[in-house]
Amino acid sequence: MTRIIADISVSLDGFVTGPDPGPDSGLGTGGDALHTWAFSDDPEERRLVREATARSGAVVLGRRLFDLVDGPNGWNDEIGYGAGEVGKPPFVVVTSSPPESVRLTDLDWTFVTTGLPDAVTAARERAEAASADSGKDLDVVLMGGGATIRSALDAGLVDTLMLHLAPVVLGAGTPLFTGAVPRTLVQRSVISTSTATHLCYDVL
Repeated sequence: MTRIIADISVSLDGFVTGPDPGPDSGLGTGGDALHTWAFSDDPEERRLVREATARSGAVVLGRRLFDLVDGPNGWNDEIGYGAGEVGKPPFVVVTSSPPESVRLTDLDWTFVTTGLPDAVTAARERAEAASADSGKDLDVVLMGGGATIRSALDAGLVDTLMLHLAPVVLGAGTPLFTGAVPRTLVQRSVISTSTATHLCYDVL
């Protein structure tokens, strides 16, 4: 069965970027520390990245995040979703208007202009088709940014919440949960590694 998984790194004080994120510093001041785990040589963290990539039938992201990853300082062969792993899932971008051009033309992009629920539906269809082709269950991963994941949680679109809790206090930045609709979570796993604590919850 295809699940909708929100997956994001967060600081101890609840921020998914540091202060002043922008085109030249997508994670803001000090925000790179949030993703140390994703580039670690720790075998357990490599396993988490490998398994997350393997289960990704489609990935949803917001327009601001797309502009960063597709920008001149964005993803490349060494840095990107599942870099170094086998295969690339299709990407679905929530946006008010599609971009005039795309730099990362080797990736499969779909731009949805009718809102987040429609973007999640489109991603689910892609993931279910990929599941049928591969013979194994694949999921939709909401990779962010923070506003996209918060909106998905508020709208009841998320089945599973994966938080990678980085041992850093940023003090300011983009909050994950400010003003969020209350949700009940059921803890499924806690994995402590050398650079983060990885928390998995079912969302009720």
